[in-house]
Amino acid sequence: MTAVAAAVVMAAGTLVALAPAPAHAAAGATVPFTSVEAESASGTGTRIGPDHTQGTLASEASGRQAVRLSPGQRVEFTVPRAANAVNVAYSVPDGQSGSLDVHVNGRRLAKTIPVTSKYSYVETPWIPGARTHHFYDNARLLLGENVQAGDKVAVQATNVQVTVDVADFEQAAGPASQPAGSVSVTSKGADPSGQGDSTQAFREAIAAARGGVVWIPPGEYRLTSSLNGVQDVTLRGAGHWHSVVRTSRFIDQSSSSGNVHIRDFAVIGEVTERVDSSPDNFVNGSLGPNSSVSGMWLQHLKVGLWLTGTNDNLVVENNRFLDMTADGLNLNGHARGVRVRHNFLRNQGDDALAMWSLNAPDVDSSFENNTVTQPNLANGIAIYGGTDIAVRNNLVSDTNALGSGIAISNQKFLDPFHPLAGTITVDGNTLVRTGAMNPNWNHPMGALRVDSYDSAIEAQVRITDTTITDSPYSAFEFVSGGGRGYAAKNITVDGATVRGTGTVVVQAETQGAAVFRGVTATGVGAAGVYNCPYPSGSGTFTLTDGGGNSGWSSIWSDCSTWPQPGQGNPGPDPGRNLAEGRPATATGSQDVYTPAKAVDGDAHTYWESANHAFPQALTVDLGAREAVRRLVLKLPPQSAWQARTQTLSVQGSADGSAWSTLVAAKDYRFDPAGGNTVTVALPDGTSVRHLRLQVTANTGWPAAQFSEVEAYLS
Repeated sequence: MTAVAAAVVMAAGTLVALAPAPAHAAAGATVPFTSVEAESASGTGTRIGPDHTQGTLASEASGRQAVRLSPGQRVEFTVPRAANAVNVAYSVPDGQSGSLDVHVNGRRLAKTIPVTSKYSYVETPWIPGARTHHFYDNARLLLGENVQAGDKVAVQATNVQVTVDVADFEQAAGPASQPAGSVSVTSKGADPSGQGDSTQAFREAIAAARGGVVWIPPGEYRLTSSLNGVQDVTLRGAGHWHSVVRTSRFIDQSSSSGNVHIRDFAVIGEVTERVDSSPDNFVNGSLGPNSSVSGMWLQHLKVGLWLTGTNDNLVVENNRFLDMTADGLNLNGHARGVRVRHNFLRNQGDDALAMWSLNAPDVDSSFENNTVTQPNLANGIAIYGGTDIAVRNNLVSDTNALGSGIAISNQKFLDPFHPLAGTITVDGNTLVRTGAMNPNWNHPMGALRVDSYDSAIEAQVRITDTTITDSPYSAFEFVSGGGRGYAAKNITVDGATVRGTGTVVVQAETQGAAVFRGVTATGVGAAGVYNCPYPSGSGTFTLTDGGGNSGWSSIWSDCSTWPQPGQGNPGPDPGRNLAEGRPATATGSQDVYTPAKAVDGDAHTYWESANHAFPQALTVDLGAREAVRRLVLKLPPQSAWQARTQTLSVQGSADGSAWSTLVAAKDYRFDPAGGNTVTVALPDGTSVRHLRLQVTANTGWPAAQFSEVEAYLS
């Protein structure tokens, strides 16, 4: 028997042997830069963090740590690779701006890095549970010289306090040459100085280059309104370090015949607040079928790509998404065969990558080998509905608030919504410091969450080869986030490695079922399993041990409290009613008098079995084997309930399948004069998870009746 067998239900006869899993590519995007954390560098500043509290500078930082610099203080990085460019993630106090001096091997450069709070400190009061967020920003610089691995590059605060999070070092290629036969936007009057309005020049170049290439030479170009009618054309720049378009709305169109290819330039906006009614996006709407976006630098927008309409076979790859106030990319229904891969996303203000099957399902689409870091509101990757969706080989780190590293969900937001269907593949992903406290629920969200929010999970959810490291709370969460107890089912988890959880490995909060195989855990903070479906009495969540599991056999013992990070499992409380709030089932019930009424903690509500149909039974699942010594059985205490005698026996089971008699059938007298309560003593040595009361007679009514069934350790 494996270590988890004591903690989970074994589904007899249903275990399936799996073929060995295929080898996987490394998780995350292939990127042309190397990041160095400020807290690992030397310098004169003050380290802040680590912290996982929503709404703090440290909690939004990469690695949950950063370095605060007062004017005159510096952080000095050892260059990890040959480079000629650097990007710095930083924060300055709200309402302030200034600059960072740059020193190479002790020599101050003439160039500085501007820093500002202009794009930070975002407020979204219409989102429940949100607080001021989006504290960090990114600023980049071509150094104007080459540095080598081992050289020293320092940034020094000059006239403002700056918190430095991370620096990305890169060998930026020189500007590309204009392709033969292309139409340059400057030939149509575009101003590469960024002073004039180049909108009309871009429109004319796109019209002239139909079927060919629009060339965006090195320079900065200002657009004052969005482009539309973009189809059958390639828009190409000299590289995102060299060709920069300044606009908050690049393409806004509801349809396109497709074959649009956008590559190798930067689009940098001026979005300072999130306004959901404004299309402040790089692409808003449709690029049409067989299109692509690659090699782009996208920054300071509301959303990178908000895709509606037809975008079949779209490929989005090798891009950088920085500092959006909402999503990085959202496939907003209708997407078929879309591939989003090898993108880097930092500091998004909502789900970094999302599929939302509104109006029509997203079908056969995937997020693969992307790196997502520091989404400061919502999830790293979210799948809201859709058919045959894949999330493969992604690296997600440092979620901050209201989200998980990966969420697989039937939360619809609006109708018509298309729930999860077919097979949902979640394979080869690595989640680092993901999961967050949800202030709306007053409990945490796990690193990987399956959420039957608005409807039961009917799709086959296959979670394979997952690595979860240092989750501040739980590793895997199964929940019905709308609070209505829809089932999270048809789930398998195979081949996971969990290294460090603040609370538990499995957080099961709704009815449903999952099979776990080959899941190993170390550094578990509180207990292996929290299994407390909500609402009380809505059903059970069955964890089936498929073999090869280890390190998470213990069960959180008290569903009335939430485990806190690192607290350990509390010792048994002999005065706690083990049955309260636990799943209860019965052989039958009359009208509204359901089994859950017998474990709801209210002696004035009650369960009543089907009438004139003895014998009848009520079964309570305690969630774990418990050394129960005493049962207290109640009927409503009102005098209107006449005294009666019920004939009953007590049975117990460790697994819900094999039962033994704990107390033989006996008459028990319920009398309002004595509180309508009876006590049943159980034998010493009793250790059961499931309790069953078998009732064969009732002198007061032709049915079994209990208002409360209470179980105690003493």
